[in-house]
Amino acid sequence: MNDKQAANAYWRANVRIIWICMAIWALVSYGFGILLRPLVSGIKVGGSDLGFWFAQQGSILVFIVLIFVYAAWMNKLDRDHGVEE
Repeated sequence: MNDKQAANAYWRANVRIIWICMAIWALVSYGFGILLRPLVSGIKVGGSDLGFWFAQQGSILVFIVLIFVYAAWMNKLDRDHGVEE
């Protein structure tokens, strides 16, 4: 594999990771917090319904976890492609 092909493979994998993270972000923030709130409103979490919890606290916690998962995933990708720091 030449340098151009290796760089393209790395970039495709990088963009794939970004799209997966964006899909999780959209599902949690817009999906559970807004669009699917009536569907999950019957489930109680911490004294309120699950939709309210996602809109107020759950999405923030998921975003923090997503940052650490993204960093670990990118470190693995960097190691796999030989571009680690």
